[in-house]
Amino acid sequence: MPARHALSPALERLHLVWDVLIMLLVIANLSLLLVDGLFLLDPLNAAFERLAPGLHQAYDQRIHANFIAIDLMFVAVFVADVLLGWAVAIIERRYHRWFFYPFVHWYDVLGCIPVGGFRLLRVLRVVSLVQRLHRLGLIDVRQWQLYAFVAKYYDILLEELSDRIALRLLGNIQQQVQASDSLSGRVIEEVVMPRKQALVHEITRRLEDMAGSAYQRNRGDLMRYVSALVGRTLENSPEIQRLRRLPMGRQLSAALDDTLSDIACRLVEEAANGLRSPEFEQLLERVADSGLEAWLKVDSHSDAVTEKVLVDMLEVLKEQVRRQRWKDRYD
Repeated sequence: MPARHALSPALERLHLVWDVLIMLLVIANLSLLLVDGLFLLDPLNAAFERLAPGLHQAYDQRIHANFIAIDLMFVAVFVADVLLGWAVAIIERRYHRWFFYPFVHWYDVLGCIPVGGFRLLRVLRVVSLVQRLHRLGLIDVRQWQLYAFVAKYYDILLEELSDRIALRLLGNIQQQVQASDSLSGRVIEEVVMPRKQALVHEITRRLEDMAGSAYQRNRGDLMRYVSALVGRTLENSPEIQRLRRLPMGRQLSAALDDTLSDIACRLVEEAANGLRSPEFEQLLERVADSGLEAWLKVDSHSDAVTEKVLVDMLEVLKEQVRRQRWKDRYD
C-alpha cells in the first residue's frame, strides 16, 4: 500500500471536523437505539408513563412511531459519509486499489445496514475517530483509566489464549514424538546425512581454528613449560649427574640442556605450524568423519534416549508456558 500523501493543515482540520460531526451523529443514533430499545420493555414503558405521561406520549407519537424514518435519515448521512470517504481515498490514492476502501472500512459499510445488530457496528466509528485523534496527538488515550483497564485485561486474555494454544501444540508434538517408530533414524537420514560433508568440513575448520588460536595465545607459557620439562628430565638423569662430576662437566650439561630445550621448542613450533598443512587437515577430516559416523549410529537404545530427551525438553517448555507471567506484571 503506497504511503498516504501529506495533507495541508486546513484540509486535515476539515477531515477532523467532519469526523467529529459523524461521531456526534453516531452517539446520537446509538442513544436513540438504546432509548427506543428500553421503551419496548413493558415494565420500563409503564414506569416511564407513570412518571412523565406527557413526555411519554410525545416520545411515543413523535419518535417511536417514526423510529424507522428517523433511523433512515441517520443511515443516509452515514452512507453519504462512506461514499465521500471512498471518493477522498481514491483522490488521495490512500490504498493500493480504488476498491479497497469498503473492505478496509467494513464496519462503516455494515453499520449503514438498518437491521438489528448491524446498527451496533456504528460504535466502531467512535473507536476509529478516537484512534485518529490519538494519532494526531490531540489526545493521549494511554492516560485514560479506561484504556489502562482494557489494556490490562486484553493483555491477560491474549497471554492466556496464546498459552493454551502453545500448550496444545507442544502436547501434540510430544504425542508425535512418542508415536514415531524411529525418530533418531529419520532425523539422521533426512536432516543430517544430506549435510554430512558440510558438517565434517565445519568440524574440521573449527578444530583447526581452535588449535591454532589456543597455541598462539599460550605460546610463551607452552615454550617455558617445554624448557622446564627438559630441564627437570636432565636434572634427574644419572648420566647427566655423572657428566657434571667430570672436568668442564657443568658447562657441557648446561649446553646440552639449552640444546635439547631448543630442539624440543622447535619441534613444538613445527608441530603447531603443521596444524595448517593440507596433510593435517586431511587427518582431521578423517577423524571428524569417523567420529561423526560413530555418533550417527542408531540403535533401539539411542532412539529411546533421543525420544526421552525431546519429550522432557517439551515438558519443560510446557511448564514454562503454564506459568502465568501476567500475575508478576500486575501484582
